Amino acid sequence: MKTLLVGFLSLLLLAVGCPGVAQEEGEETRWFSVDALNAGLGEPPEAVSRQTPRDAVRSFLELTKEEDYSAAAHLLNLLDLTPEEQAARGAVLARQLAAVLQRGEWLDISSLSARQDALVEDTSGQSPRAGQTRRNLKLATLEADGQSYEVRVARYRAGEQDPVWLIAPETITAIPKLYEQYGPSWLEGHIPERLHTSIGVLKLWEWLAIPLFLAITGAVGWFIHALMGLLTRGLPSGLASVFAQMIRLPLAFIAMALLAQWLLEYVVSFSGVVTATLRVLLIITMAWGVGLIAVRLVDTLLIRMTRRLVGEIDDTSHRDDRKLLTTLYALRRAVILVTVLGVVIFVIAQVSLFESLGMSLLASASVATVLVGIAGQAVLGNILASFQVSLAKPIRIGDLVVFEGQWSYVEGIYYTFIRLRTWDERRLVVPVKYFVSQPYENLSTKNAKHYRSIVLTLHLSADVATLRERFEAFAKEEETVIDHHKLACLVTGQHEATQEITCYLMGPEPIAAWEAEMKIREKILAFIRDHHPEWWPREVVVLSHHDIARGDTPAKRRIRRPATVQEIDETPSPGGEPSPE
Repeated sequence: MKTLLVGFLSLLLLAVGCPGVAQEEGEETRWFSVDALNAGLGEPPEAVSRQTPRDAVRSFLELTKEEDYSAAAHLLNLLDLTPEEQAARGAVLARQLAAVLQRGEWLDISSLSARQDALVEDTSGQSPRAGQTRRNLKLATLEADGQSYEVRVARYRAGEQDPVWLIAPETITAIPKLYEQYGPSWLEGHIPERLHTSIGVLKLWEWLAIPLFLAITGAVGWFIHALMGLLTRGLPSGLASVFAQMIRLPLAFIAMALLAQWLLEYVVSFSGVVTATLRVLLIITMAWGVGLIAVRLVDTLLIRMTRRLVGEIDDTSHRDDRKLLTTLYALRRAVILVTVLGVVIFVIAQVSLFESLGMSLLASASVATVLVGIAGQAVLGNILASFQVSLAKPIRIGDLVVFEGQWSYVEGIYYTFIRLRTWDERRLVVPVKYFVSQPYENLSTKNAKHYRSIVLTLHLSADVATLRERFEAFAKEEETVIDHHKLACLVTGQHEATQEITCYLMGPEPIAAWEAEMKIREKILAFIRDHHPEWWPREVVVLSHHDIARGDTPAKRRIRRPATVQEIDETPSPGGEPSPE
């Protein structure tokens, strides 16, 4: 019994004591414990606020903006310095770090936590760290001499004092190297002191220097563009001149970006908001210029391959040639898509969008997807339809199609539209999605050969054998008529007083077959007019004496049949005598 009582008391004491132990261990993970904080600086002034990460960073920026670097030094954790060094170098390090932050990175203070424990607040429930406290936060990542350095704030507690947020010691150690990279340029050292007055987010000298900076880079871009124009005119006509003409604009923008980067690196340095904006623009410009030059190079190679392997393309070209050209255009679109994706990924990686936006970007991804899907539904549908046409190849470059009654050659298949060249040299631009959703006739699917027919309506007395002989003779005289063994002239219909005769011929391609049909029809009509006019169908009016006595007019009694000479001679005249005709 005594043993059971001792065991029960032990379990009770353990249950009571465990929460206290767990709480104590949990509190130790909410800050870094140190023996002392900045003993060489003395007590911090009332202007210094260090309770939350947002308060600490805002207080540091405000104090350095007022050039109160001694007070700003209390927001640095000078743990690695002796008290004497803290007193001597604290204000200097605060001034240097302020210059680095001003020029190296634009800090978004509103994104920092306003809680003392920096608890991760995530109402969407997508963050795996939601509800966890933090004691170390990253403000920015800066590059210097090929190395990456992080600017961090951390929470520290000395003894029984209240914990505070300070710039971490590892950041303090990197300040000299970062200051060499992002400190004031030699030009800024020669600027008069009165121009350092702040006006808004920028200083007075920056408001004057930025337009001059943009004008210089713009002038260099214009010079490169003009120089490439002179070079293009000096080159012999050919692919080299075509390529030089196509890369004039992207090369000018690349030159502008390189010059701006050099000026920011060695001549002038602006505030963080301007530097961050210019850095993003320069990265986008460089990536866009290089990507566009790569696309232009693909276009030039495509033109060369087209001229060498295919030549002038239409539906008379071999089916494999048209298929090859369609494949080349599909390859061009694939290269453009890969280039665009590569440029976007490069820009995101360089600008560090994922680091700056963080979980907010992921949280709004679903909303952005819906908006993009609604706004770009037509564009995305056309792009997908374009790839469908390129893979399935229901039409090829150079095919002759009949689309909505228009005879047209397929001149180009692009991302969002198909360009058609009509027989009268007009251009039809049709969205790909609309084109593939409408019925159309491809006259070049298998081969370009095309049957045409000439339909004639003649009197029943017309000699079909004579007409067939003349048709075959006329057809063989035409160079564009092929497969002479397939020529045919047949009676395809018969009516009360006429017969329908159809002549069939074949051409190498639809347009040529159509032209041959028109020419042969003209020759047949001329032959009938000159040699057998009696073959024409005509209206015959027959009047008797009884009809004339009743007052019937020719308009009342008409017989729709070809007239013969005998019928005309036997028709009585109004006077009762046979007509002299």
